Amino acid sequence: MAGTVVVGAGLAAAHVVATLRADGYDAPVALVGEELDRPYERPPLSKGYLQGASPRDDVFVHEPGWYADHDVTTRFGTAATGIDRAARTVGLSDGSALEYEHLVLATGSSPRTLDVPGSELDGVHTLRRLGDSDLLRDELAARSRLVVVGGGWIGLEVAAAARIAGLDVTVLEYAAQPLLRVLGPELGAFFATLHRDHGVDVRTGVGVEGFEGSAGRVTGVRAGGELIPADVVLVGVGAAPNVELAVRSGLEAHAAGGIVVDQHLRTADPAVLAAGDVANAYCTALGHRLRVEHWDNAIRQGALAARSILGADAAYDWQPYFYTDQYDLGMEYVGHADADDTVVVRGDRETRELIAFWLRDGRVRAAMNVNVWDVNEQLRALVGREIAPDRLARQDVPLDAL
Repeated sequence: MAGTVVVGAGLAAAHVVATLRADGYDAPVALVGEELDRPYERPPLSKGYLQGASPRDDVFVHEPGWYADHDVTTRFGTAATGIDRAARTVGLSDGSALEYEHLVLATGSSPRTLDVPGSELDGVHTLRRLGDSDLLRDELAARSRLVVVGGGWIGLEVAAAARIAGLDVTVLEYAAQPLLRVLGPELGAFFATLHRDHGVDVRTGVGVEGFEGSAGRVTGVRAGGELIPADVVLVGVGAAPNVELAVRSGLEAHAAGGIVVDQHLRTADPAVLAAGDVANAYCTALGHRLRVEHWDNAIRQGALAARSILGADAAYDWQPYFYTDQYDLGMEYVGHADADDTVVVRGDRETRELIAFWLRDGRVRAAMNVNVWDVNEQLRALVGREIAPDRLARQDVPLDAL
């Protein structure tokens, strides 16, 4: 009995195997992961764990003995090297192979790097894996000047952690504002102001020309015609889905777009599914495809892939959700908007207690609560509805009355 093989031992993979067992799947289950660590959650790597506020054990999805207790065969520290779809086998880096009835590709994504001089210098980091966070945490404890290249979520969260630790921090963002593609110019500027108010030198509209160093270690970042001193650098310029395994096996997949799957997370080969960061899935709630690199999506799609294997009539029918914590600001976002959508804000930008809505053609496409709590489910219910902007902005109109 071949059972299910899950490739990529991250958060989505952990929820595939957990849901299979919780829902009564009794066939063999194998979990294959290139990393030596068992599955863990990535948000703490740029937040609490990086700051030293949470212990290492807290990042893991399951206790060490959970996989053996639930009859899940684990092959950690082993890469999948190829898929024979005709024979239904997965080849592994140790020369062995695993048979499957169902195969789930949860291979995640890898951080993008900069092809500029000096990228190989010590002290120039990316952040994706637990070991990356360990190394970066040690660096922040021993160094005094951090330059963050990229004003996305990872970059800004690390900038906040470094400022809390007392480092001098510069953020270099190529676009006109941080988070421009996600939040648009108005709310991107809001986050830029947040960091400037905490002493971060946020520079926008600037490209990195290279890194300079001495004795093999970075000493500065050349950007905008200037050399900015740095003894540690984080490159946070996005991530690319790990599609190579799928491409080699003849599945439809794209270097930026991910592995193409339907609303049940199945590829054109019904025995092969994809979930998490790598999945370019049809979302019935939005009516189009998208690839999402967030914690909530990995959990939900992991469970959905398992239920598709079990034959349940389940689909990718939810709005994307993500959150961030930076300094004393906490935020939740639900929906999927574009940078040029109309923004309506209720609340106070000065105190940073607000709710923002993104609209197109009068319809709410996304909503974000900042330091306003226990409202996310109400906001989720508003996404997709036509609501007058003046009512959205009025704080005297309760959310459940909109």
